[in-house]
Amino acid sequence: MDSELADRDIRELVRSCLAGQQEAIRELVRRFEQRVYSLCLRMLGQHQDAEDVAQETFHRAIRSLHRWDASREFEPWLFAIAGNRCRTALGRRARRPTPLPLVEGEAQGRPGMTGHDDLLEEIRLVLSDMREEYRRAFELFHETELSYEEIAAALDRPIGTIKTWVHRARKELVDRLKKRQVFEENAHALR
Repeated sequence: MDSELADRDIRELVRSCLAGQQEAIRELVRRFEQRVYSLCLRMLGQHQDAEDVAQETFHRAIRSLHRWDASREFEPWLFAIAGNRCRTALGRRARRPTPLPLVEGEAQGRPGMTGHDDLLEEIRLVLSDMREEYRRAFELFHETELSYEEIAAALDRPIGTIKTWVHRARKELVDRLKKRQVFEENAHALR
């Protein structure tokens, strides 16, 4: 019942936006800004880029509200726009020249794992080296807590593909953490 009320409320809010009511536009952005920003941050990995793309997403969505099919849910439609904007931003980023490091060489790793922060650092390291689509799907599922359907809409891929990517990312994460000797026991719990 609450879901039906929320859907009806969104439809009314969209009608008000289409009528040019600025307060309705502000309310629509307010309701979804945190989730859109979180999605953008997970896909882009940088706060400034995520803020820019989230703003771009709302600009595009407001301009395209007349194309939204009111018989469908609003949020996946909005996430699809955000996902498309993120992919465009990633494409622009990939075409930029890579800056040279200021210091040559690699930092020495700390011997032994001593705490939660070290484990998080190891996980981030493994994720940063993972196939991009696996990493993005994994982060959207586990960190942003989006559903498979929401991730599929955001990344413009079938749900089955998203489930496969998340599963493969989990398996790769566990396997690589084992190889790095981060943990041995209870590794199956992440699978």
